Formats: sequence, C-alpha cells, structure tokens
Amino acid sequence: MIRHLVLFKLNDGVTKDDPRAVAGAKAFEELGPLVPELREWECGWNITDRDIAHDFAINSLVEDRAALQSYLGHPAHQAAAGQWREFATWVIADLEV
Repeated sequence: MIRHLVLFKLNDGVTKDDPRAVAGAKAFEELGPLVPELREWECGWNITDRDIAHDFAINSLVEDRAALQSYLGHPAHQAAAGQWREFATWVIADLEV
C-alpha cells in the first residue's frame, strides 16, 4: 500500500475564500469517488494558525505504484491539480505502508 500525502500552500494574497481556492477545494472533495484506484481519500482545509502550516491537505491510499500512477494520470486528478497550479504551491510524500 502507498500513502499519498499532499500539502498545499496558498500563494501570497490568496485566501481560502478566493473563488479559485473554493473551486479547487471542491474539485478535490469530489475526486475520491471518481478514481477507482483510491482506497482512502481525505482532504480539507488546515484549521490551525501557524506560520509553518500549509493551507490544504490530501491524505490518500492506493494499492501499489501502478495504482498511484493511474491516479496521478486520471483526468479528474489532472483537472483538479491544474486548478491549484494557478494559486498555490505544494509538497508531496509517497510512503510505502
């Protein structure tokens, strides 16, 4: 199994109420059921106010590396990630669990 973690940081001047951020969050909230390779799917806004904190997070689980590649290439994932490129940066970690 592979745990796929993504942390998003909104660009300067962008808030979670920005229409782009609202649409981006909605796209990820709706993504889980669209991708059959996803065993688990959680996403949401950070609730703490700390300088080192990121703003939005994804926590997902897939079966193996092939499933991860299928997820990453899925059109719904590509569309959602493409939205976030407009207003945020992110870091990822993929852990074998």
